[in-house]
Amino acid sequence: LPGEKLAATMVARLAKGVMALDEEIAELEALIEARFREHPHAEVIQSLPGMGAMLSAEFLAATGGDMDTFGTADRLAGYAGLAPVPRDSGRVSGNLHRPRRYHRGLLRAFYLSAFASLRNCPASKRFYERKRAEGKGHKQALLALARRRANVLWAMIRDGACYQATPPVTTPA
Repeated sequence: LPGEKLAATMVARLAKGVMALDEEIAELEALIEARFREHPHAEVIQSLPGMGAMLSAEFLAATGGDMDTFGTADRLAGYAGLAPVPRDSGRVSGNLHRPRRYHRGLLRAFYLSAFASLRNCPASKRFYERKRAEGKGHKQALLALARRRANVLWAMIRDGACYQATPPVTTPA
């Protein structure tokens, strides 16, 4: 066929370019992961199911790695766009929406980690299914799970404790 050799040459050249980009991406991911492992909270953050090295690094990049700047878990959730804010007007009240200003990268990290945790974390799966049974749609239930995970991650970093599937039982004094 006319042009067959030219097309084969072009495909080979494009394939080499894609392979070079894949190698570069792998090197950058290794550098990001190595830098992430140097952070004092790296082990705690990554112990939460669904938080891989890249999402954990994205979480640290979005928050600056210092939870003291937020003060509370609610402020962290608000910064991530996971805490609804009222848009009431006149006699209308209870009109809650996502805030207009929030960190989209942090919301993405929480959303994707919540989605990934559905496969391998029974507690997350139970919470998600409970929200679905309450009548929430998939996206609403997933955002509710992301908010819950923001609170859990906040407490884990505050206490310096890794994730435990079942919370420790305290005996009354």
